[in-house]
Amino acid sequence: MTTDNGIDTGVDTGVDTGVDTNVDTSPGGAASVDPKEVEYYTRLAEFWWDDSGAMWPIHTLNRLRTDWIVERIAPVAGKRVLDIGCGGGLLSEALARAGAEVVGIDVTAKNIEVAGLHAAQSGLAIDYRHTTAEALAEAGERYDVVLNMEVVEHVADVAGFLDACSALVAEDGHMFVATLNRTIAGLVIGIIGAEYDMRLRPVGTHQWERFVKPRELARHLERGGLGIAERTGVSVNPFARRMRLTRWLGVNYMVHARRDQPADPGAA
Repeated sequence: MTTDNGIDTGVDTGVDTGVDTNVDTSPGGAASVDPKEVEYYTRLAEFWWDDSGAMWPIHTLNRLRTDWIVERIAPVAGKRVLDIGCGGGLLSEALARAGAEVVGIDVTAKNIEVAGLHAAQSGLAIDYRHTTAEALAEAGERYDVVLNMEVVEHVADVAGFLDACSALVAEDGHMFVATLNRTIAGLVIGIIGAEYDMRLRPVGTHQWERFVKPRELARHLERGGLGIAERTGVSVNPFARRMRLTRWLGVNYMVHARRDQPADPGAA
């Protein structure tokens, strides 16, 4: 495929990665799948592992979020982890290196191809699948840890998607969600600043009306039997190319939810 700027993003390596990319993930198969989002990420797929180029923010964020997640699920070794919307496999690989048994899924076939190739080159055994959370939930799959990072703001049916994700969490299991807050700051910083001014992300990455407020996210998760155990904001310094955790949830934030965790009144 060729992008608008003439860059060919087709990947034809001739390497068998063992990845199943023939799953039907059309909108008819899962109401949460937005075909426009799939097309958009197909154009970006080849650039996932370029940590010095346009993808540096996701690489920096990946290091921060990996540490935050690992601290809360330790010991990691042997835990069955599902990475929903795995993209090029950055977080999947980080958890696999920490000892987890990782399944990575994505509705964009090209992402799965890139992720599978990189894992094979890195000697990592990661089960990548071109499928949806809804399909796995319907099949009755369960995981110790479900990673739902930077996905909910891209789906067409947030409630249905999060119901499926919650069903995938095993008893005593964890879910981690990262998204953006639908605030004025989220619009000014998360879209105008990040996409148009600083060019931290390609223009069109996000739509403000799809951002999710923490209290909305908490209600969705509670309906699925999960409670918020912890929340944190993420602050970005684009000039130093650094990110850090913060108590402010006004733009980027992450939550740690657990099965049967009491409801968090602060998220109401």
